Amino acid sequence: MKYSQMPREQLGFFPTPIVKLHRLSRRLGGPRILMKRDDQTGLALGGNKTRKLEYLVGEALAHGCDTLITGGAEQSNHCRQTAAAAAACGLSCHLVLGGEPPDLPNGNLLLDELLGAKIHWTGKLRKGEKIPEIAGQIEESGGKPYIIPYGGSNPTGAVGFVEAVRELVEQLTKQKENVTHIVFPSSSGGTHAGLIVGNSIFGQQFQIVGIGIDKTEAPDGAFDELVLHLSNSTSKRLKAGITYLPSDIIVRNEYLGDGYGVVGRLEREAVRLTAETEGILLDPVYTGRTMGALKDMIERNEFSQDDTVLFWHTGGTPALFPYAADMAYGLVGAD
Repeated sequence: MKYSQMPREQLGFFPTPIVKLHRLSRRLGGPRILMKRDDQTGLALGGNKTRKLEYLVGEALAHGCDTLITGGAEQSNHCRQTAAAAAACGLSCHLVLGGEPPDLPNGNLLLDELLGAKIHWTGKLRKGEKIPEIAGQIEESGGKPYIIPYGGSNPTGAVGFVEAVRELVEQLTKQKENVTHIVFPSSSGGTHAGLIVGNSIFGQQFQIVGIGIDKTEAPDGAFDELVLHLSNSTSKRLKAGITYLPSDIIVRNEYLGDGYGVVGRLEREAVRLTAETEGILLDPVYTGRTMGALKDMIERNEFSQDDTVLFWHTGGTPALFPYAADMAYGLVGAD
């Protein structure tokens, strides 16, 4: 099936802008850096998950579902955007979140509640492990749930980033820009797989470089295998006739630090550097870590002066507020 024939529900504002980071590029002294502003997709403060949700929600509505269910960490950007998508389409939303309910909701969690989501707390299980059980309860009560996987990362969701590559190529052509590398946070795999498949379908030669975010997915190449499988599944879904090999997957796992959502000097310095040079806010979990990785890669001379790197801003700015103590700690120079 061509992705243009797949059900799609308009949820975001596209195309998102591409901006030139002149001052940051000069500060780092490396390649030219552009940024794709998916923090501007417009769905409940934006983010890359909007692209996936357009196809996931389109499929849910086509199947006559009345409820969206997904899961994630307490400050999940994906869950916040899923809750907004459900509200915008008149659907119920159940979020299965790891952790325990805080005394005062903040950041993405506050937005989840404002958007009317029903929240189920599951302690150490933050990847939706209890979703099937909750879906069964909804069915027993007469509802028709649609399960969205962790991060919206299945072939349906990944198609959103196949379309994103088409959008990107059209913008670069109009702007007469040539990009050599795309650098982005890679956590649940759907964005990564969609970019890989889109790169092939639209005849591009971008080097697709994912920065590993989640330590639990990293050991023994497990996450690389997940991205490979999802890339091939997405290709098959679209009947693209392309088979990917392990060598096609680039995941940089050396920037994982102490794990998912643990903010260190790398993230703090990157968030502050981007803010003070370009007036652009990153989040501490995904884009902050990714910009820190890009900065280190530039300092290690991994790019030439002729390269142009596109940093894909996947959103997540609401998470800055729950991490205020971590961010302030770095801002006063301690570590």
